[in-house]
Amino acid sequence: MDPTRTAGADAPELSVVLPCFEEEGSLPPLVAELRSTLGATGRSFEILCVDDASGDGTVQVVRRLAAASPEVRLLRHAVRSGQSAALATGLRASRGAILLTLDADGQNDPADFPALLAALEAGADAACGVRVNRQDGWVRRASSRLGNGFRDVVTGVRVRDAGCALRALRRECVAELPVFNGMHRFIPTLLRLQGFTVVEVPVNHRPRRAGVSKYGIGNRALRGLLDCFVMRWFARRLPRARRLLDEAPSGPPSAPATSPARGAATGSARR
Repeated sequence: MDPTRTAGADAPELSVVLPCFEEEGSLPPLVAELRSTLGATGRSFEILCVDDASGDGTVQVVRRLAAASPEVRLLRHAVRSGQSAALATGLRASRGAILLTLDADGQNDPADFPALLAALEAGADAACGVRVNRQDGWVRRASSRLGNGFRDVVTGVRVRDAGCALRALRRECVAELPVFNGMHRFIPTLLRLQGFTVVEVPVNHRPRRAGVSKYGIGNRALRGLLDCFVMRWFARRLPRARRLLDEAPSGPPSAPATSPARGAATGSARR
């Protein structure tokens, strides 16, 4: 991913990346909340809705939102590629210096973004949410708890809630982020392995307001456990970020100073 994507003076300060798959009912209220919350920060922003080849009216909904709100941008996948690919597409196309991510189902609360931004202002490279009072069924809560614990043991990196998509990242963090299916679950782990400072912030969690969940035991928990071994491989091979030392430019050689004797001789000859 290109960390130099910012486009000069007209680039927004914040970029929201919103992977979408068949979320036509959730998007209008969520985008309204994002515009209200981010507008109150006084910072310029964009909202990138990345449609992952939805079969419902998601594309039409985003087009209507974009027509009414210039901050909204639509990006479309030609074929269904998964949440990680949609996230990578949005991060690559974003222009802001600060990147904000969340799920499109409305369960993440945009009102928590100011707390994440405050963590970055305090010096963190990335701020990741930890869901409090989760509004999921016991199966999802249990599988998430199991997955988090297993992930911590296998990777050696402790992350309290790797499944929370509510995050704020400095653009530098995504410069060398490897892209693979399942990557979105491991972003806090990957960043810590690369040496970035990642803080975890308690955030709200809400019931789904529309649509249906796209994840279950088969395509979430079991695959996530297998992905942990991929992360163990990455942990041994990922280069650290910020490995380049600053070197002061040497500059062109300075002109030799005129010797006093030569100057005096020249002066006496002129007299």
